[in-house]
Amino acid sequence: MTTAYTRTAVALHWIVAALVITAIAMGWTMSDMVFSPLKLRLFNWHKWIGVTVLALLFVRLLWRVSHPPPAPLPMPAWQRLSAQILHGALYLMLLVQPLTGWIYTNASGIPIVYLGLIPLPSLVHKDKALAEFVKEIHSAGGWVLAVAIGLHVLAAIKHHCFDRDDTLRRMLRWQSS
Repeated sequence: MTTAYTRTAVALHWIVAALVITAIAMGWTMSDMVFSPLKLRLFNWHKWIGVTVLALLFVRLLWRVSHPPPAPLPMPAWQRLSAQILHGALYLMLLVQPLTGWIYTNASGIPIVYLGLIPLPSLVHKDKALAEFVKEIHSAGGWVLAVAIGLHVLAAIKHHCFDRDDTLRRMLRWQSS
């Protein structure tokens, strides 16, 4: 079994991380803005990032199935279980957030045109009550995802600075794919 992640796995991890952190920051920023052309642009960019993250989630899952990750490093059973739960939560939120954003947008009667070029199918018909409900789920999900990312980062720092193991370094190395 391999001891390092592939270049592709590392690249997908960091690209998705950058996109998700950007989307969260944009979401929090644009929510407090007054209606303006800039707010509309930010909403579009936020949606496009979400659609990109959703697509990359499926690429990541396919890659992981065909390229198993390295064996876990030795650690207490509770840490291994915590890591599995946290990774599962992160993957789940990478699915839930883009889908709830897409449903909210469609339920609000707004189509999504990816990158301003590719019209995406509407997942639901216009429905104001559904839009308000899903908006709350999407908003709460942003907080859940932010907390999960924070815990993920703190765990990586703990492994690197306190345990002095290779957990973080394995996601920073560029091994052959």
